[in-house]
Amino acid sequence: MATPAPESPTFRALAISDRQSLQGDPGGDLTSWLGLLAQAAPPEILAVQIREKDLDDRALYGLARRARSALPPATRLLINGRLDIALASGADGAHLPADAPPVAALRARFGPGVLLGVSTHHVEDVERAHRDGADYVTFGPVYATPSKARYGPPAGLDALRRAAATGIPVFALGGVTLERLGEVASAGAAGVAGIRLFQPPFDLETVLRSIRQSFPA
Repeated sequence: MATPAPESPTFRALAISDRQSLQGDPGGDLTSWLGLLAQAAPPEILAVQIREKDLDDRALYGLARRARSALPPATRLLINGRLDIALASGADGAHLPADAPPVAALRARFGPGVLLGVSTHHVEDVERAHRDGADYVTFGPVYATPSKARYGPPAGLDALRRAAATGIPVFALGGVTLERLGEVASAGAAGVAGIRLFQPPFDLETVLRSIRQSFPA
């Protein structure tokens, strides 16, 4: 039986940061990107994951604090792999990589008030995360994408459908475009996660409006 988790997340879009892929000054552009997200998104459908693995602890904490200040309170904020920094900075929780400590141990220690997501690449990973009490998972790559090539062939829509059938909210990741939103929604995904989908040159208002239409509450 799955460990009871907090209420299911209401967000449908998980925007993942990558300051190295933004043009110009990395720090300034990431702050600008957060500002664009704050203006473009109904806060209840958006979550933001700060994923800047090269930063030291102090710099990551500072970035997390800036992100929390820039985003509306209703926008869920997660820090990649660092629940300690998430808690210290006022974020809502952490997004855990596949090799992170077990979700069950973190849930037992911190209770249902902390938002915990997990990166998964196989249906078995999704089942384990659900049993352990994760709030949601990202699953992929669903489609072929250069940034996820190290994970092997894309999982495809059939695997996404099986992952969604486990009952935990599943966010499709990897190669998801506006044109594919309908496909992943029909496969049972709760929403989409990504980096490039939420960065210029895409019109964030158009992207988020399309996501809200494809994944109604």
